[in-house]
Amino acid sequence: MEAIASLDTVDYVALNIWPMAIETIKLLKPDFYVKGKEYQEAEKDVTGGIIVEREAVESVGGKLIFTDDIVFSSSSLINKYAPAFPREVTDYLATFTERYSIDEVIGYLRGTEKLKVLVVGEAIIDEYRYCEAIGKSSKDPTLAMRSLNLERFAGGVLAVANHVANFADEVSLVAMVGDTHGEEEFIDEKLNPKVKKEFFCRTNSPTIVKRRLIEKYFFTKLLEIYSINDAKLSDEDNEALCQKLEEQVPLHDVVIVVDFGHGMMTPDAVKMVGNAKFLAVNAQANAGNLGYNVISKYPRADYVTMTEKEIKLEARDHRGDLRDMVKEVSEKMSCKRVVVTIGNRGCLAYDREEGFVHIPAVASKVVDRVGAGDAFLSVSSLCSAQNAPMEVVGFVGNAVGAWAVNTVCNEKAVEPVSLTKQIKTLLK
Repeated sequence: MEAIASLDTVDYVALNIWPMAIETIKLLKPDFYVKGKEYQEAEKDVTGGIIVEREAVESVGGKLIFTDDIVFSSSSLINKYAPAFPREVTDYLATFTERYSIDEVIGYLRGTEKLKVLVVGEAIIDEYRYCEAIGKSSKDPTLAMRSLNLERFAGGVLAVANHVANFADEVSLVAMVGDTHGEEEFIDEKLNPKVKKEFFCRTNSPTIVKRRLIEKYFFTKLLEIYSINDAKLSDEDNEALCQKLEEQVPLHDVVIVVDFGHGMMTPDAVKMVGNAKFLAVNAQANAGNLGYNVISKYPRADYVTMTEKEIKLEARDHRGDLRDMVKEVSEKMSCKRVVVTIGNRGCLAYDREEGFVHIPAVASKVVDRVGAGDAFLSVSSLCSAQNAPMEVVGFVGNAVGAWAVNTVCNEKAVEPVSLTKQIKTLLK
């Protein structure tokens, strides 16, 4: 804006605050709306915005003009002269584009539309109770907090279903909820309406709620409280769940299981999802199941994602070589593809034929890590199901993860347009 305002011929500069220019065009009613020549072929515009912007300009009596001059990519210039990442990440991105074109990577995102996807797992409501410190209690060594405000998010398998629904045209959900305090109204409000939901109600149980007390100024999580029944599933509930899975699994191209280890995925349920045409699984380690919910409870999978801690728990080894652990998991589960996310170091991706590849993290800012692994699993599974090269699968997963950690909890589901723009920015 400052650079444009400095030009002698420019009288005034204003910022467009909307994702596209439609609202601005209708406010200003310009005689001419000017775009670079790269937008002349509307089918190459991933946002589809140029078509609706042309309609908006013409509706106010204006004309859409395309320049015919050298095109400079601001993203490319920034990446080259003012990179946001360390040198090793910048060098990696440069070599990545030598192996895979932007169009090839974006092609796998577009290919997700035709997949029929079933998402399976526990519904979780994430609550963030924001507080500020008042001081120490006068009688006990207890920190006293003042409650400020509350935010609630659709988490667990609900978040995964929302991510997937933004990419695949047909998405179904088999989710465990409670028959007491079921949170049906909240779930209906937050779940993408295109998701075909099948709820399995666990008797004498609430829908899982994970409450976090957060010091607002520093965004520091102080305490986590679960509302949960994670006892063994009753025979009746197990039978009802397996019946739903038996009906749904054969109808889909991809089954994504998000196992939070709170009792839903019984041995019978695991057997049912094992019949999937393509099975992607994450078995999460959390405070409620640490050490008990390991990935090897699944005898087979086509694609698995794990954190570094989760694979070390699986191997019962916190000092060993990560690659040896990955190979062991791959063999034990007859699983061709495994990804281990390793925090700010990115991820280690493995394919039996392609071998190992390390993809560095591409997150420039971390706001909240809750939900990042679920987002990674959601979109990378859809790429893996298309047999995308393992390096592309890991790269897309890292890009999704970078988007997710820049968002509070599961506030928003990742969208194809924003992800596509992000990937293009990284690779220019």
